[in-house]
Amino acid sequence: MKNNNWRLPPGVEELLPPRARILELVRREVLDIFNRWGFDYVEPPLIEYTDALLLETGSDLDLQTLKVIDQQSGRMMGVRADMTSQAVRIDAHSLVPEKGDDAHRVQRLCYAGSVVHAKPMGVLESRVPFRAGAEIFGVAGLEADAEVIALMIEVLAAMGIQSPVLVLGHMGIYQALAAGLALDATTERALFAAVQNKSETDIRQLLPASDLTDMLIALPAMMGRDDALKRARQQFASAPSGVVQALDVLPDLASRIRARAPQVEVRFDLAELAGYGYHNGPVFAAFHADQGRSVARGGRYDGIGKVFGRARPATGFDVNLTQLQYRNGQPVLSIWAPNVVANRDQLLDAVAQCRAAGERVIVGLTNDEKAPGECNRKLVWIDGSWQLQAIEETST
Repeated sequence: MKNNNWRLPPGVEELLPPRARILELVRREVLDIFNRWGFDYVEPPLIEYTDALLLETGSDLDLQTLKVIDQQSGRMMGVRADMTSQAVRIDAHSLVPEKGDDAHRVQRLCYAGSVVHAKPMGVLESRVPFRAGAEIFGVAGLEADAEVIALMIEVLAAMGIQSPVLVLGHMGIYQALAAGLALDATTERALFAAVQNKSETDIRQLLPASDLTDMLIALPAMMGRDDALKRARQQFASAPSGVVQALDVLPDLASRIRARAPQVEVRFDLAELAGYGYHNGPVFAAFHADQGRSVARGGRYDGIGKVFGRARPATGFDVNLTQLQYRNGQPVLSIWAPNVVANRDQLLDAVAQCRAAGERVIVGLTNDEKAPGECNRKLVWIDGSWQLQAIEETST
């Protein structure tokens, strides 16, 4: 039988040159942006106990988490499918201010790393995406939401997406409508999925006839520019107070974003249910014409740190770096150093000088090894020293 042990699991890919190098450059640039905005880098572990990873936020994150029994403790562990929950744990437990410090101080955290999904999030999507994100803990006001959105927009601009379409929503609208129906857990999960998928038919089949049901059926159509909010106010005039309060938040947030990033087109989608169900305030997603899905998303998730004993207001976003086209994605050009015996010490000195200057140098290891195609220059012995020369100029 043919040996197929080299095959990777479905949805799992490896990054080869030059994509792996490009991803590393992306990671460095994004982390530099986070640092300039005052965010502290954390590197959470790849695996944790599931009671810390899942945060009791519903079934979606649970289903996406690969699990294994820890042979040392006997407890269930999971491979992270999302890094926001880890940032929550770090803020609530690992970075709690010492006695005497301000327990309510603002915390800005960022991260970058691979997550693992039990199944792809969409057609042709990787089960091992590389994500970077930033979170703000300790601020309940919209200024924090506007800050992380502005940061997200700058990250996208660095990746070549200068004018994304930003879609705003608010989880409070759906939550207030669903709360009035007193649904069992199974029906509520199915309703959440139906609204996420914008399936008016599924919503109608799940719920008994009522005014709240009619509002939920209308929810997926409440999308567009500023007129969407006007239509929503008419549609939800008799809705629970939580709906009206959420609708009041969105134009304020949109105004703050437009003031900071006028190049961004702001739209609204009141059925936007971001993430894995732990969001409970304004949510947002960025789209670009070259991508068939959102390129970044996030939102507010106040209080979910209570499972670690420290409930705090929080907001943040993450972006799939492997999904974006890096603006400087051209091949990295290199210098070729031939394999020679004569004047070799001087050659190695020249190689070290080039590398110290930031150049990429490939040293030949055999007499018959040829310069790779990425090399556009080579070191040549001229007039008693090794000097750089364009390969094209000396090729025959």
